[in-house]
Amino acid sequence: MWKLAVRYQAGTSEIIQANPQVSNPDLIYPGQVLNIPQISQSVLSYESEVIRLVNEVRRENGLKALTANWELSRVARYKSQDMLNKGYFSHTSPTYGTPFQMIKAFGLSFRTAGENIARGYPTPQAVVNGWMNSSGHRANILNASYTQIGVGYVAQGNYWTQMFIGS
Repeated sequence: MWKLAVRYQAGTSEIIQANPQVSNPDLIYPGQVLNIPQISQSVLSYESEVIRLVNEVRRENGLKALTANWELSRVARYKSQDMLNKGYFSHTSPTYGTPFQMIKAFGLSFRTAGENIARGYPTPQAVVNGWMNSSGHRANILNASYTQIGVGYVAQGNYWTQMFIGS
């Protein structure tokens, strides 16, 4: 299932959860039909546009573009959903802890990391403008130590999480 997760950019745990008919997820057989969870195209489009806009700002400031990391976007999506589900707005999650703890718990390694969160912004341009008008968020976007980015968006409440890592 790990190879399917990588191919379809979905978490292994999500594939296991979507396939309760599989008694042992370590044993799948040729011809077996599996459900692969998909993220809506509108969510993916919003997340991709944030990454594009951030990279545009970085280029304008003489910095290298960040590489989109689908696994980091998955973590960011979980964070946005967690904020909605648990009714909080903070970098520290009651479920996952700090952004650093969360990224590590999802199996990603990094030398340096950062997170921007927002809620209520209805479009990618609006949220990037909001972050750029905040010194701390702007500093994360323009941090030359970061090389990868993940963005997670939840439409209900317009929750945004942007995660950065550098290795």
